[in-house]
Amino acid sequence: MTRQESFKIRIRARMEKTGERYGAARRTLIARSGTHGRTWVAEPEMSDTAVREATGRGWDEWCDLIEAWPGHAEGHTAIAAHLQDAQGLDGWWAQTVTVGYERITGIRLPYQRADGTFTAGKSKTVTVDAAELRRALLDDAARVDVFGGIESTLRSSPDAKVLRFGIGSGVAQIDIAARDDGRAKVTVAHEKLPKAEDVPVWKAFWTEWLAAIDGA
Repeated sequence: MTRQESFKIRIRARMEKTGERYGAARRTLIARSGTHGRTWVAEPEMSDTAVREATGRGWDEWCDLIEAWPGHAEGHTAIAAHLQDAQGLDGWWAQTVTVGYERITGIRLPYQRADGTFTAGKSKTVTVDAAELRRALLDDAARVDVFGGIESTLRSSPDAKVLRFGIGSGVAQIDIAARDDGRAKVTVAHEKLPKAEDVPVWKAFWTEWLAAIDGA
């Protein structure tokens, strides 16, 4: 994916979120990029101030340093290893800086994983019996109703802590944690989505699903 394509996806995402026309959304994103020494295709998760306080460098400096290293074209794993070996970052910060660099330069879009796929996540504490919800998800027939008629396939062991289901164009991991008050915290990570455009679609689906099972 080119940087131009990545930027267009960000424009469309902002249009969907704010209702702005294409030109207005584009101008806003360009204006934001202009506050940095380089054009940022996407914002990193960590602020410039936070990464500078923790590592001694801001995002533009890290991007310049990474691009000055001849091996940066070898990809995520090579960059993260280089930051650990040559720059003294620990494993967590090496990964964080690498992902930030990938977002800023358009190599990786928001919600995108190192393998190029995307993840849509949602979590909510709902009024539902954790054991009953788990039983329904493990029953093939009941699961069709639980997912509103959408077909799915169990991809994990039935006794796994986090259940995995093939659904739509990806794989949904569902963690159900019982609370002392009788409710349950349900966390969904819908992984392996092939396109950035899939993220808002499945985020909306899981938002509605969690609302539907709340008190059902």
